[in-house]
Amino acid sequence: MGSHVYWLFFFVLLYWGYCITIGITGYLKAKKGTDYFIAGRQLNIWVFVLAATATSFSGWTFVGHPALMWRDGLPYGYASFYVLTIPITGVFFLKRQWLMGKRYGFVTPGEMYSGYMGGEAIRILTVIVALFFSIPYLGIQLRASGVLFNVLTDGLFSVNVGMWLLAIVVLLYVALGGLRSVAYVDTAQCILLWSGIVALGIIGASFAGGFDALTSKFGDVVVWMNSGGAEVPKWADPEAAKLFLEKGKGLIGITPLGVTNKVAVPGVIQFVPAGAMAKGGTWTGIMILTYMFALMGIHSSPAFSMWAFANKNPKPFPLQQVWASTLGIGFALIIFTTMQAMAGWVLSFLPGGAGGGTVLPLDRLISSGGNDLVPFLIWLMKDTAPFAVGILAICALAAMQSTGAAYMSTASGMLTRDIVKRYFKKDMTETGQTHWGRITVLIVVGSALIFATFVPGAIVMLGAFATSFGFMMYVPLIATLYWPWLTRQGVVAGLICGMFAVFLTFRFDLGLPWGYSPLTIFSAGWGILFNLPVAILVSYFTQPDKAEQERKMGYHTFIREHASLKPEKRHLIKWGWIVTCVWYFFAIGPGCVIGNTIFGDPAKPATWANGMPSIWIWQIIWWILGIGMMWFLAYKLEMSTNITTDFEALKHDIYEDEAVVDEKSSRGMSGV
Repeated sequence: MGSHVYWLFFFVLLYWGYCITIGITGYLKAKKGTDYFIAGRQLNIWVFVLAATATSFSGWTFVGHPALMWRDGLPYGYASFYVLTIPITGVFFLKRQWLMGKRYGFVTPGEMYSGYMGGEAIRILTVIVALFFSIPYLGIQLRASGVLFNVLTDGLFSVNVGMWLLAIVVLLYVALGGLRSVAYVDTAQCILLWSGIVALGIIGASFAGGFDALTSKFGDVVVWMNSGGAEVPKWADPEAAKLFLEKGKGLIGITPLGVTNKVAVPGVIQFVPAGAMAKGGTWTGIMILTYMFALMGIHSSPAFSMWAFANKNPKPFPLQQVWASTLGIGFALIIFTTMQAMAGWVLSFLPGGAGGGTVLPLDRLISSGGNDLVPFLIWLMKDTAPFAVGILAICALAAMQSTGAAYMSTASGMLTRDIVKRYFKKDMTETGQTHWGRITVLIVVGSALIFATFVPGAIVMLGAFATSFGFMMYVPLIATLYWPWLTRQGVVAGLICGMFAVFLTFRFDLGLPWGYSPLTIFSAGWGILFNLPVAILVSYFTQPDKAEQERKMGYHTFIREHASLKPEKRHLIKWGWIVTCVWYFFAIGPGCVIGNTIFGDPAKPATWANGMPSIWIWQIIWWILGIGMMWFLAYKLEMSTNITTDFEALKHDIYEDEAVVDEKSSRGMSGV
């Protein structure tokens, strides 16, 4: 057992000690249900900024994102733009949800939707979406942690044993302290997540000989792939090239441009018969756009509604959305994750590994579809700096646990309040809610572990399925926070149809004539194409009577009074629409195909500007422009800025439909 394993155990135990200490601290403060489920609505500003960022960008970002970029090439790098598309959902909805929670005392999104729309169907559907979202997504994080431990301990722990051990620690601090413990642990996890991504990009480039050598050698790999494996780079190990042609040639996809899909998007849209593969890979412009829709579902998922309710005020929202997410995490992903993927190709062909092989084991990368890339980049440090293996492993574990812990906590809150308290124990005390919260955390974690243990392949696939379900919550959010014309019946019908559309177009082997992702449109895109039109159509025929409409308008009048743009700035709204639509079209939509060639011929690395593929430069430019777009929406249009008007919080019994002014509640900004 190498010395790096001892360093790994040392840092893991240190990290676990920190997590459990925070859990005990949270346990001592969690006296009531609101303390346990939404941290008493008192999250510190910087705690939310870091915690929400860590929750948004999980172990999948740390491990899975570079793996898929290695497998599918830089077209998949457009997925890095979820540093904007995830928080832009928060820009649209978080501030208004905070107002609803503060005013009416909502703790779960099911309470908010049911309180506004009336009826129980929307509450049940919200819980179903939350569970479909939380359990698979949590399973991914736990499974990835087990794989990481297996690689870094040289097989000392099997994947399942490592996964279960790590799950126990997360379960302990989440069950003890609830959302407050999750948030405070996540603050450290956010810093570790960002640092680890940047460090691994630098490590990959340094082992390749520096940034210039990395891009130059990657260009040679592109030429080799374009030649069908004939022009083996002079620096490459010929045995590795031979191995790749025997086992991994299917990873080379030639686009309609006649160039490998590692550096070019294969068109705007493609018609793909059921059972066939898109020419040059699936990442067409429309596929990228609709896949981004799915990832927008992270902040529209029921879990993030509870994060909104947990804050003292909206002050942290723009800080998290514009600066922590778009700028900070964007810098790490757009630059350093891309470097990791490129290094994966270069180092798997570069001689210099143990026993005369390549630096990275190409056969393992091929067999895992790239999923072992990040663990092996960490593993590179085991001889030169064994302590770094332990530190980088903690960065990876922190990334994996940050999201998993948050979904454990929020799912337990919804199960406890929207199911157990609502239907089985209506007289449940505040203390009883915390007890049931811990029981339901155990149920959620147990379900995720069972899935991840017995159907590991399916659990990975279900991650994107989960986020697509989360995106279906856009329609209930639009109805509740913006558009009173949508009715309860319309929203419920649309949500059900959207969920079915996601299921029927996702990557399940159902034998359907259209296959999966028809027209290279991801399932989230098909879901919203059925969800919103059905909601509008049914709402047209189910408009409520005058009394019900006036009741609903009470909510909208309150939101408009405190969250709408001032009259003198309303002319900027049209510019918000223009800027956003232009960015979506060219950055992650059909217009992104321009990036294939604008800065050089993708088939001729000698023409690349600064030695960088054109597609990468295009992504960097639109990331920078995206920062400006997010600033404009969040600050200039005041969609995420703090509340400056006074209002009274109500003491609201969500189960009795009674709302009275709470004389002890703070007013206006003092209550914010």
